Order: sequence, then C-alpha cells, then structure tokens
Amino acid sequence: MSFSRRNFLIATSVAAASTTVLSACSSGNSSSSGKAGKQEAAKAHTTTVKIGTAEDSKGPAPEVSGAKKGGKVYLLNDDDFSHLDPQRVYYAWNSLAAVVLSRTLTGYKIGDDGSMTLVGDLATDTGTMKDEGKTWSFTLKDGVKWEDGSDVTVDDVRHGFERAFANFVTEGAVYVQSWLTGTQEYRKSYPGPFKGNKHLKSIVTSGKTITFHLSEARPDFNYVVAMHSYAPTPVKHDTKQDYDKKPFSNGPYKIKSHTTDKSMVLVRNEHWDPSTDAIRNAYPDEFDFTFGIEAETAADRLIADSGNDQFAVSWRTVPQSRQAQATAKAKDRLFEDLSSGTSVYWINQTRVTDIKVREAIIKAWPTAGIRQIQGGLHRGDYATGIMSPLVAGYESQDVWGKLKNPAGDPAAAKAVLKKAGKLGAKVVYAYQQDPINAKVKVVVENALKAAGFDVVSKGIDSTTWYDQIGKVDNEYDIYWGGWSADWPTGYSVFQPLFDSHNVVDQGTNYCHLKNADVDAAIKAATAETDQTKANGMWAALDKQVTELGAFIPDVYMKRLYLHGSKLGNVKMDPNFDGCMLYKMYVKA
Repeated sequence: MSFSRRNFLIATSVAAASTTVLSACSSGNSSSSGKAGKQEAAKAHTTTVKIGTAEDSKGPAPEVSGAKKGGKVYLLNDDDFSHLDPQRVYYAWNSLAAVVLSRTLTGYKIGDDGSMTLVGDLATDTGTMKDEGKTWSFTLKDGVKWEDGSDVTVDDVRHGFERAFANFVTEGAVYVQSWLTGTQEYRKSYPGPFKGNKHLKSIVTSGKTITFHLSEARPDFNYVVAMHSYAPTPVKHDTKQDYDKKPFSNGPYKIKSHTTDKSMVLVRNEHWDPSTDAIRNAYPDEFDFTFGIEAETAADRLIADSGNDQFAVSWRTVPQSRQAQATAKAKDRLFEDLSSGTSVYWINQTRVTDIKVREAIIKAWPTAGIRQIQGGLHRGDYATGIMSPLVAGYESQDVWGKLKNPAGDPAAAKAVLKKAGKLGAKVVYAYQQDPINAKVKVVVENALKAAGFDVVSKGIDSTTWYDQIGKVDNEYDIYWGGWSADWPTGYSVFQPLFDSHNVVDQGTNYCHLKNADVDAAIKAATAETDQTKANGMWAALDKQVTELGAFIPDVYMKRLYLHGSKLGNVKMDPNFDGCMLYKMYVKA
C-alpha cells in the first residue's frame, strides 16, 4: 500500500474514499484565487523537530496548565487494535494505544505548539553515535519498571529487537532487522531468540548499556528506535504469539481487560514513575474503549454531549454528514490539525517520458477543484512537494506555482504542450470507483482536455487499487497515492519512494523514477552525520524530485476530531493522527 504506518488511518478512509474525512465546505473555506493561495501558504502549519539533550530527557513531563489527575475517559471507536504486542505494532492506530503501554529507547516530547523534540525515553539521552553512524549505544535510565515492579533491563530491550526476527512477527517494521544482519532476508541470518536461545552478535550489552553494530551507517538511528516495533519485551513474561493478547506494560497504563472487538480497559500502572518519563503526563485514572461504534453514531453522541459521552472522544474523524452539525453545535469541542500524510498524484515515468508533457499535466491539474470536492480546508493544506511539514527540515518551495494558482492553468499547460509538439497526447488517468472519485474524475478530465490532452479515464475497484497501480507495467499514466514518514526525517520518505531499486512489482517507487542523481542524493543524505545538514539535503531532494515531475503535489492532509465537554487539552499526536491519551485530562 502507498501509505506507511503513520497514515494507516488515512489510507483506510481516504484511499477507499469513505466519507470519514471528506466533507463539504462552507463558502470561503476554499478558493482558487491566487490571493487565497498566498494567504493559505502564509498560515500553513509546520512542526519543528529537534534532537534533545540529556537534560531534555529527564522527567517528569512538563505539566499541562489547569490539568489535574483523576477521572475516566471513554473512547468511542469502530475498530479494535489489530496488535498490541510491540514487535507487531506498525500502524498508527495501534501506536496510539502502544504509546502509553510500551516505552521505547527514544521518543518524542510534544510541545504545546505541536513541536517535537526527540528525547531519551527508556534511555538517558538520544544515544551515542560512533563510526559515522554504524555504531550506536544507549544507556537505560534508573527506576523504569514493568507492571509487576521488576526492572526494565538491557536484556529486555535486546529481547525486543531479537524477537522481531521470530517467524510469527510479520506485521512490524523491518528496518533494524536488515541493518543488524546486512540483508533484506534477515531471518536467514538469524531466526530469532526462540531457536537455541542465541543472541545476535550485532547487539552487545554491558551493565545498563546496549550497543548496536549496524551493517551500514544510520545517523538517524536514534529516530528509528522510537518506533514501537522496537520496544522491549520482558524475557520472563514473553508468551510468544499469545503475548499479543495482553502485553506487559512499562508505561503509565496497563491493560485491565480486553474483549476482542468489543472493549478494552486501561488503568494506571502503579509502578510507572513519572520522574523517569519526560514525555507522558498521564492524568486520567482509566480509559474505557468501546469498539464497533460507527463514525456517524460516535459523532452523534459526541455532539449531543450527555452522560458519559461528556468524557468521551473518538479516534475517527468527523464524517461529512455530521460536520455542519458539529460546527454549529460543538465548535468549541472540535480539534483539527495536519496529519502525517501527504497526498499526491503519481505520474508514471515509464510511460510519460517527456518532462514537458509532465509539466503540462501539473500546470493544468485542478488541485483546488479536487480539494473542494474532497472537503475544502478540512481535506488539507495545498502541498508543494512530497515532504510533510511534520518532517524535520521541511521547506515550502512552490516549484510549479500551485500555491499561486491552485485551480490550475489549462491555457498555460496547452502552450507548453503545443511548444513541445505534443498537442493531443493521450493520457490515461486511473481513479477509484466510488462516488467522490467519480466527481474528481470529471474535474480532472475537463482540465486536461482544456489543456489539449486526449484523456482516457479507467476506474479501478478500491479493493484492488494497490495491486493494480503497484505493477511496473501498469497501463496508467496518472494515479492517486500518498506517503507518510515512519519517523520524522527524510530517509523514510525519499528512499522508499524514489530509490531506483524500488521500481519493482509491488514496490514503493510508484512513479517509477530511475534517476542516478536522485539515487546519489539519497545516498549522500542518508550518510550525513550532521542531522541539521541532512535535513537540508532532504529538503533539497524534495525540490529535486518535484522538479522532475515525479508527481503532482496535492495536499498535506488534515484530520478533524470531536470530544466531550468534560475533557481538557485534547490535542492530536503529530506522529499517529489521533488524540494523545497522555496529555488530556478530565475536568472537574
């Protein structure tokens, strides 16, 4: 699929064109004028990401003004968590719960303004790098306990990494496994800790310090180990496949009960010490999840705001059918922010080889019209590239002038096409067969035809969408997609999407870009040990691939949520696209 972990919620709702995030907008919310584009660009939200110090990594977390401990919060959601075993946690939906159950070597301290600071979570700091990024060491903090009161040890941390190799772990991230063994077929090198109880030679422990010897330089490794796929699992309490049902907690909450697809209750972990935790506040005493509640029903209950629903929130966005009512009756309880995903339309480089043809497509593209159909400002901010504003080093660089004229300019596109001798060029546009994208198809066809293209539209069932566009020899020139970084640096955006080696069937280079300069730039940015310099290199790459016409920038996607009146400081997690359980509180 063309969304990584952080955008799983978006992938399952927007890619399938459900109404979960699609909404009609009132007048004034969307405009195709140049003036409106400039105003929006000025207001576009960006999040700063920095690497913290050992001092930043010390607990407790900064207090939330006006917050107090106590009370119960209710979560009204449609789906249960697919996995809570940390090694099997990859998608954002699962991470929203995992963040209060499973602490990682590093993590993100979220500021009141949404800024992110990478800090030591289990570790005393963000790690020590040697050998230009091939060797990383982390020392554990004192006083971090499991829910039974036992210490979290380096053996537990090592076990978390090693059990990620086990054959029953097929859902988690795989980055570190390949770097520890030097091969994508990492299980052939190491089958995991359950066969012969052998350890990886590339992980060394001494006292409270764990050291990783990687096969390649990874200067951003301290970001990668913040993923919940690499959280520790206690050696003494590992029940292998069954661990998924009730994982041990070292965070502020533990699982009291969990009935699959019906309910889950989280209560305080009395052995969690806030003085060790720079990230989490943990104000409520309890979180009660109810699953199987449709988004419309949840919205109706939250709008009505009665009984226990005054203490409730949903991790599903407000549906189109309820947005007007929510805005009228519960405006002060709505919260909206950028999600971690960028929406684009890929241009197939295998088929559309002429840069002038790609330029004409981009100039003609009716971004404003598409956004209006899909929700106006609630859909997202106009994008200028593929790199999200939530990724370190992001720069707004409007290569194609889409902020100045988001409606597109078919006349200018036609002039480009005519000068290139390509008037009447055939383009095949693929779209998902659903009511929303049927309307988008008409807008796209009109714009491209006005620009002088011969347009052929082909509908694809949403259930086979990624199978079809994931073929290298697919028969489409333009198709929707998107991406979200697995951690907020450029590597997990540009290497998957634009490395030439990923132009394979069901690979992630969806635009089929094969460019030696891009490959070299990815390699150089990956190896740069100065993360400030590396961030600038990734931003330059964003401009480089955009200039090559690899895609049409669409929007930096947003999500809109609603909560009950008795909850305070309900804010979206910039990493996982849902509210932060550990920052909210119950009002008196």
